[in-house]
Amino acid sequence: MKAFATRLLGVVCLLTSSGFALADTGKAPPPLPSPWNLAGAVQYALDNNPRTHIALKRLEGAQAKARSASTHSLPVVSLSAEYSQTDNPMYSFGNILNQGAFDNTIDFNDPGRTDDLQLIAGIRYRLYDGGRIQSGTEAARATSMAVDKDLAVTHQQLAFEVVKSYHTILQAREMVQVRKSAIEAIDASLTVGKARYDAGDLLREDLLNLELQKARAVEEGIRAEHRLQLTNQIFWNILGIENYTELPLPTTDTSQELPQTMNYDKRQELQAIDRRIEAARAALEASRSGNLPTIDTFAQYRLDHGMILDESGDSWMAGVRLDYTLYDGARTEHDTVTAKAQLMESEAERDRLRLALSLELQRGIIMHNQSLEKLQVTEKMVEVAKESAKLSRLRFQEGVILAMNLIDMEMRLTDALARRASARTENSIAIANLLRVTGNNQYPTGK
Repeated sequence: MKAFATRLLGVVCLLTSSGFALADTGKAPPPLPSPWNLAGAVQYALDNNPRTHIALKRLEGAQAKARSASTHSLPVVSLSAEYSQTDNPMYSFGNILNQGAFDNTIDFNDPGRTDDLQLIAGIRYRLYDGGRIQSGTEAARATSMAVDKDLAVTHQQLAFEVVKSYHTILQAREMVQVRKSAIEAIDASLTVGKARYDAGDLLREDLLNLELQKARAVEEGIRAEHRLQLTNQIFWNILGIENYTELPLPTTDTSQELPQTMNYDKRQELQAIDRRIEAARAALEASRSGNLPTIDTFAQYRLDHGMILDESGDSWMAGVRLDYTLYDGARTEHDTVTAKAQLMESEAERDRLRLALSLELQRGIIMHNQSLEKLQVTEKMVEVAKESAKLSRLRFQEGVILAMNLIDMEMRLTDALARRASARTENSIAIANLLRVTGNNQYPTGK
């Protein structure tokens, strides 16, 4: 039993050490740029967030399809080689003719066993296909351009999320300080309350109310600390980093300004849907070409050599071929109807997108105006609340007001400070959002 326990402990230690080893070999994030400011953080996210990598791979695939479609208009050159042996009269006689080894002594019914080493070089080129290749190339190219715009949309959304997340961290930090100040203020009032209680100048109920208020303030402080931890995690996650423990937050030495024009004409989403409409139109033209003939030209050179007969011969062939489908079960008609429906769907999607972008822009303008008004109001609220709390503390110390009145003033001050922090963050995020909804980059370094 002891031996078994020893072996079990060894296995556990091995697995544990292996786990730590695996954890230590995790991929380290790329180094932070210098200077490490918010503009640099935006660029860092654009370079390292997996969403960028996914969008880039989609773009590479779309570009490869566009290049592949453009090659359909090029000639096809082929080389082939084949070796065979046979005693089948028809094939064997064909080998004799191709190798130039025929003479009058050959029995047509039994020419014997022959072999053939066949080398063929050929070229094919489509002269006309009703515009199918050109339309397919245009559709693939337009789709590639649309995917490129999708990448730009991903970049703009990521940049906005970085700025929004960062200002949320600043708000969470300020809220931590607000909660600490509230705890310090109630601590000071509690000290005064205990002195008054010991002197018989304060009811125990008032003292308990102060202690209860301190407990509430401590609880809110704990929540503020946890919210700060969570907002930090969200920020580094957007940057594509899992472990941010030793990494400093960027500075905000680069300010943001409102966009010069308030419209959505530069939105990459609009350009993407326009490219997709172009692709749908090209696909419709390609489907209609199914009713048209195709004309191909071809040429071939062939070399045959027989090792059994030790003879060789060569030949060539060239020509033009026309193909025209008289009936395909209405397949071309159905394909055309499908392509036309997809085009109409894309055009309707553009109309829907314009409405959505217009609403998004109007909402962004309203949110920015609201944030400016809230900034003015909350600044006044903080000014009044600070003075009221200061007077209330003096009056409580002098025994003029009850503890509940003091608690009420302290809560009002904390609320005013929290509202001001929220208004500041809302204003910063509103500016970043207006840059996004008008199709502008968050910072000059943004892609």
